Amino acid sequence: MNDATPLPFDLPAVARKKLTVDFDGGNQSSDGGMLALRAAEQRIGIIARLAFALPDRRDPARVRHALAEIIGARVFGICCGYEDGIDHDRLRDDPVLKMAVGRAPETDAPLASQSTISRFENAPTRTDAARLAAALVDQFTARVSPSHRDIFDIDDTFDAAHGGQQLTFWNAHHDERGFAPMHVYHAGSGLPIAAILRPAKTPAGTEVRTVIKHLTKRVRNAEPWRNARIVWRGDGHYGRVEAMDWCDDNGADYIFGLPGNAALDREVAEISDHLRFWHAWSNEPKIRCYSSFEYRAGSWTTVRRVIARIEVSLQPDPTPLHPDGMRQEVDVRYVVTTLQGDAERLYEGVYCQRGQAENLIKLHKAQLASDRTSCHLATANQVRLTLHTAAFWLMHTLRAAIPSGHALAKAEFNTLRLRILKIAARVIEHGSRIRVRLPSSCPEVYLFRQVVLGLTPSTS
Repeated sequence: MNDATPLPFDLPAVARKKLTVDFDGGNQSSDGGMLALRAAEQRIGIIARLAFALPDRRDPARVRHALAEIIGARVFGICCGYEDGIDHDRLRDDPVLKMAVGRAPETDAPLASQSTISRFENAPTRTDAARLAAALVDQFTARVSPSHRDIFDIDDTFDAAHGGQQLTFWNAHHDERGFAPMHVYHAGSGLPIAAILRPAKTPAGTEVRTVIKHLTKRVRNAEPWRNARIVWRGDGHYGRVEAMDWCDDNGADYIFGLPGNAALDREVAEISDHLRFWHAWSNEPKIRCYSSFEYRAGSWTTVRRVIARIEVSLQPDPTPLHPDGMRQEVDVRYVVTTLQGDAERLYEGVYCQRGQAENLIKLHKAQLASDRTSCHLATANQVRLTLHTAAFWLMHTLRAAIPSGHALAKAEFNTLRLRILKIAARVIEHGSRIRVRLPSSCPEVYLFRQVVLGLTPSTS
């Protein structure tokens, strides 16, 4: 630690009293809430699981920073808004971060620097990265119990590239090169199961099948999940014949979006005409109805159930003579599924709820900065995705510990970071005790105490 202390300086007076600022406040941190993250890690053990899954090929005689310490510091930093490894050049002396990974705040050596973290992220092989991804799946099966029906949401998002990274691909929609990481979430708990780095292009059928096959098998390898009913849910990018065939042959259900075509439109042409007629006679701005029928595309090996949502509405159609003109428009959306039940319930109550997965991806990407995939090696960027996913687990666990009636019980991660993690803390290390002094004016003092004590394992 640099012991050079800047000189005090004066600011304009307050209430006719001189205002002097100095840096003699003692050993302090601006992230006192990391103690809550430490309690969350002790509850779920995701950092310990990742460290156990990754082989350490370093010379034991030269190791200063254990893998669990490196992973812990990186994940805790991501939770607190420090997205890049270079931030740890300033954080390595932070007393609360040192305690969070198990080191004494003053007497123990500083944590890993940016160079050590960079070597850690670039050291794993493809096999090591796969082990980390499998550890995330094992974390899910160990912490979540199956219900009568478990829905796995699969979707991707765009991450812009920042240089000459491996695996980047040109995306015409975004007009730049980048990645399209594939995310899988458990709909019931909102927890991530996998985050897989891939090029920024539409996934092929074999790729979708591979992901669904390996994740389904890995989940079912866990004893509680052996007979679980798994339903895969995704948009039209994932409704591939290869994936559906595998699900049909291996007892997995699905509900995927299905792109429309002339053959599907003929199936609902009569219903659409009737709906247009009734809409013209009604005063409603839009009318919906649902239809279900058997359909087999040319590339499919069997007949499958298709659900159609038909909507007729009025859309603006201004002309020079009629600037407020409106026209009637028919919009038809299709899904293909193995699920049984009412067509409207399956479309509105099951398929459309996949929008929640997009909100979870936004938390992962925008509020935990998982789009910082700026390493040259694709394997290193996959490791980064895993670390950001571990940070998601900790933030989700922290939020779940907040009482359901509290205003922060459903808060986004940015809000939790500002209200619970970003708390000033003065740390005093004695011979047999470490004392952390938080500000008396802390806005969430009672909530912080309740959350930390609720997450901390009982010592009795």
